[in-house]
Amino acid sequence: MLLIVVLAAIFAPQIAPYDPYQRVQVEAADLFAPPDAAHLLGRDDAGKDVFSQLVHGARVSLIVGFAASFFSMFIGTSVGLIAGYYGGKIGGFLMRIVDFLMVIPDLPLMLVIIAVWGRGLVNIIVVISLLGWTYTARLVRSQVLSLKERQFILRAKAIGAGSRRIILRHILPQVIPLIVAQAVLDISASILAESSLSFLGLGDPRLVSWGNMLNLAFDRGAVSRQAWWFLLPPGFAILWVTLALVLIGNSLEEIVNPRVKSHHLFDARRMVSLVLPLPPPRDIQEQA
Repeated sequence: MLLIVVLAAIFAPQIAPYDPYQRVQVEAADLFAPPDAAHLLGRDDAGKDVFSQLVHGARVSLIVGFAASFFSMFIGTSVGLIAGYYGGKIGGFLMRIVDFLMVIPDLPLMLVIIAVWGRGLVNIIVVISLLGWTYTARLVRSQVLSLKERQFILRAKAIGAGSRRIILRHILPQVIPLIVAQAVLDISASILAESSLSFLGLGDPRLVSWGNMLNLAFDRGAVSRQAWWFLLPPGFAILWVTLALVLIGNSLEEIVNPRVKSHHLFDARRMVSLVLPLPPPRDIQEQA
């Protein structure tokens, strides 16, 4: 599912039959024209091809998702490593910042910052990155608190290894799998955040994105005109890529975190037992 979107974003100029950024001369009959052989998903209120906008919009969503997730992962990992390893006043101060940011709702704060700072793709990436690293920091800190008490860390300290070497050479490689799994989930959250900001009119108006398409569809009467071809495709695309990333992230989390895997397995067995009568264990059958 994700590969389809990535390939569409990479080869957008070759896949899209029209350039969504080019102005076209249209007639009144071309406005909100339904799908046909030349326009697979119809046209919008300006007579532009919806399918071409959908393909090019994947670029903006993936750029924001991957870039914001990378910077969030970097900030959260750094804060989690420092807070977990050093602890004390430094760790307490950093975690109070994390708690403060986790209490504040992300979307309203993003709206305020973007409205004051100004719209733009770079501004959106920076805002999402600055507000999306808190869960990663808590996750990394909890793992570091467990790792720094293990024998190989104590032996490294005993032979004179410095804190920087212990963090980078011994602790960081142990938490990278969890960071990667969380980063995949952060990509989907970043895409949803960008789509929400664009839908509310705070995206970059110069770029074609799925959120901007939804914003134009609602503002320019696609609902009243029953132009479903302009409204449903961007929403379905957001759902498609978000679902793909969530599935990948959950699968990676089950691989790198055995507790999650056993918990899901227990829940699955419990759900089945509520519906179907499970046979008794084999040893009980043999005794009977």
